[in-house]
Amino acid sequence: MEVLSLSSKLVGMYAGCGDLKSSGFMFEKIKTPNVFAVNWMVLASAFNGYFKEAIGYFSLLSESINLRNKFTFSVVLKACVGLMYLDKGKEVHAVVNKLCLESDVNVGNGLIDMYCKCGNVCYARRVFDRMTERDVASWTSMISGYCNVGKSEEALGLIERMNLEGLQPNEFTWNVVIARFARRGDINAAFSLFGRMNKEGLVPDLVTWNALISGFNQSQCPFEVLNLFGNMLVSGIKPNHVTVTGLLPACGFTSSIQKGRQIHCLIYRLALNVNVFIASALIDMYSKCGSVKDARNVFDKIRSKNAASWNALIGCYGKHGMVESAIKMFERMQVEEVQADDATLTSVLSACSHSGYVEKGLKIFRSMKQSYGIECAEEHYGCVVDMLCRSGRIIEAYELVKEMPFEVTDSILGAFFNGCKVHGRKDLAKLMGKQILKMELKRPGGFVTLSNIYAADGEWEEVENVRKLMKEKKIHKKPGFSWTRRGGFVGE
Repeated sequence: MEVLSLSSKLVGMYAGCGDLKSSGFMFEKIKTPNVFAVNWMVLASAFNGYFKEAIGYFSLLSESINLRNKFTFSVVLKACVGLMYLDKGKEVHAVVNKLCLESDVNVGNGLIDMYCKCGNVCYARRVFDRMTERDVASWTSMISGYCNVGKSEEALGLIERMNLEGLQPNEFTWNVVIARFARRGDINAAFSLFGRMNKEGLVPDLVTWNALISGFNQSQCPFEVLNLFGNMLVSGIKPNHVTVTGLLPACGFTSSIQKGRQIHCLIYRLALNVNVFIASALIDMYSKCGSVKDARNVFDKIRSKNAASWNALIGCYGKHGMVESAIKMFERMQVEEVQADDATLTSVLSACSHSGYVEKGLKIFRSMKQSYGIECAEEHYGCVVDMLCRSGRIIEAYELVKEMPFEVTDSILGAFFNGCKVHGRKDLAKLMGKQILKMELKRPGGFVTLSNIYAADGEWEEVENVRKLMKEKKIHKKPGFSWTRRGGFVGE
């Protein structure tokens, strides 16, 4: 018995120090492992990112020992989340039910978190409703789950019910809901919740401000982002890396290079480390503001470049028609043994498309799998269709669209129809039009262009058919808008 106890303690000691090799070796020596040893192996494996191994220890021993330790389930459920392994999570849930542990707060919270993050909010709600005791974490996990799948009203309903049951939302709960409404572009609701948070005695901290800035940035509300940042500084909150990476896209979106440079200077004044994420955001901002030179200067100062850094500069060159520079950077990336990814190839193909380098683009496209180990995705097909249409090779574009291994997207159709319109191939547009009327498209671009092609030929009956279909599918063309600069201020 003493030997077993000592071995278990050694497993715990090695696992606690992160030495999985030694802890695993000691674990194998134990003929009948106890809960202490199992928990340490599950915990250490999950903590170090070895989620499969963590689940393996749990699965291997769940039938042979009495796992009535609540801590085991909390950890193994996190491992299921790490692998997005819903089926295994359900198996763990079955063991929880068998041992009558679902009513335990920590185990219940783990189940709610697992189901929400693995995309099954309905199951999470069942666990939540069956819990006889809930804490703030239970409510926050359920509210987060609803926010993550876009069910904002359900999340708000839970906050109201939470108050009725005598529990107050904490900062994290408010941040989750505020960020959700900000991401949705619902400015009034986001600020209303922000005000409620203040009224309930919780002072918005850096995390709250970042949640708002990030949310409005994702919903493309750049002016709100810049105004929020000003209010944040006035309130005395010091920005961090997360704040900056949320601000820079707003400057690029409004093409406000002056604001972008101010934030770039602020990064140095605050002594923030310019990591690859900030550097990539700076490159993208300068690119959108039209300053290729500034973008290149930022790139050259990055000590340890990753794929995102290279992609940002390659994309910058491509957007500004400097296709030779884009291809040179792509080739240099390979020489420096930086693994290209989907975004890299999209940037290169887009550069070839905008600059008429058709043969070079086709060569890269056809060799993606063999040369770079990357399967052609929708974005890559879209770039090539656009490239062929721009160069007048409409028949090749038509054949490529037909042989795509997945359903054609709105953007690809838009590029194809525009090419047909520019190069006078209405016959191919109409052929494609008959096929797309059966597809589940969500954006108006392809339909509007097709309608215009029919109208140019006086085929008003076909025009009416396209418009009727748009109404049936509830697809609406949004009115356009433009920005003007007045006295240094950019507005719609």
